[in-house]
Amino acid sequence: MRRRIEAWSTVQSRSEDGTLTSVQRARSARPVVEISDAGAKDLGQRYWREAVRASRGLVHCRQESVGVELRLLRRGPVLLSFRPAETSVEGKRVSCNYSIRGGLLTRREGGTLALSQIGRAEVELRAEVNEFVPRLGVTLGFVQRRFHAAISRRYFARLIAEAHS
Repeated sequence: MRRRIEAWSTVQSRSEDGTLTSVQRARSARPVVEISDAGAKDLGQRYWREAVRASRGLVHCRQESVGVELRLLRRGPVLLSFRPAETSVEGKRVSCNYSIRGGLLTRREGGTLALSQIGRAEVELRAEVNEFVPRLGVTLGFVQRRFHAAISRRYFARLIAEAHS
């Protein structure tokens, strides 16, 4: 499943009000999902699978009509919860967006996770967290941001490898 990720970048920042923004990008020589509502949903589904894989079983993902929950050890506390996916297909862009509802790792409701593919031939893949307010302090918040970047990198690598196989 190993594949070199082209043009990988990650940018993370913290605003004065404590909100975090994190944007990861990668390029693929071809689309990884179809440009459709189903393709947008697939971006979301595959992200959650990769988050669970990256946690090595510590985090369980529950997807229901009311949204998505990431729980510690299946029955443990909710680490993060999200509203149901909102998909969008506009021209060359397909995206799956989740509004952050709460959980132990966030100080308050608010912010979004957006997963997208932009382009028709060569594409740019993005995983963006916007206006997230972490509960953890600066040091542990840094670890949390690094974990998100690592998940995104694995997610992009798997998407690209599967699209090229």
